[in-house]
Parts: sequence; C-alpha cells; structure tokens
Amino acid sequence: MGESDAEHPFFKRHWVGFKDFWAERFSFLENYSRFVNRDEPLPSWSSSDVDQFIASDPIHGPTLKTAREAVSFAITGSVIGAASTAGVAWKYSKSPHGTALSLGAGAVFGFTFGQEVASHWYQLYRLDTMAAQVKFMEWWERKSEGRS
Repeated sequence: MGESDAEHPFFKRHWVGFKDFWAERFSFLENYSRFVNRDEPLPSWSSSDVDQFIASDPIHGPTLKTAREAVSFAITGSVIGAASTAGVAWKYSKSPHGTALSLGAGAVFGFTFGQEVASHWYQLYRLDTMAAQVKFMEWWERKSEGRS
C-alpha cells in the first residue's frame, strides 16, 4: 500500500468518496444556497408579487406560471391518495395507527403521482422550472432590497 493509503484511514477515504458522490447528485441545490444561507432571510412574498414577476418577465414568467398551475395536480393527487389509502386501511383493519400510516404514505404517493401527471399534462419536462424559480428569487431579492 502507498503512503497516501497509510495517511488516510479506510473509513475516511470512503466517507470522502461518499460525500463527493452525493454532492454531485445534489449539485442543483447550489442554485438556492445563496437564498437559503443568507444572514437575513428574504421577506415573504404574496401571490400578487409572483403575478407581478410573471407579467414582467417574458421568458421565465410563463414557465413559473405553468409550474404554479401544476401544483394543483400534486395537491389533488395527495388528497385523493391519502383519503383512498386511509379509507381502505380503516375498512379492512380498523387499526388507528395503520390508518394514520397509510394516510401519510397515500398522501406522499398521491402527491408524487399528481406531480408526474402535471409534468406530462403541462409538458414541464420541456421547461426549465428551476431557472424560472431562481430568476424569481433574484427578482424578489432585488425588489425587496429596493434595487429594482
């Protein structure tokens, strides 16, 4: 074994590789880090602020509007998934903890399924929704600091 192997223990070498692997997979989170890791958080925005951005940005505005419309599919799927799985669990088991677990799991599964339906319905796979969200955050940051 070489000197570099003796300097770094087995677990430390693998931990570094593990961290690098997942950092590469979640590199998209760096787009939001400057908004999340601020000294003072951005102030809350309202729907009218989002509508103002949608009207002001001809490139990213329509994409953000479409992404916001897609949320209704995900919420509807979440409600349907939660109610149906909890109902089936209660009907066949009468177990409160099993019903609660199936309610939560059904909500997550329904949300995911609704999001996929919305992705195909609105063809979100063709749009760069993350760029639109980042542009909105940059716009809101400028506006809230009075630089717009």
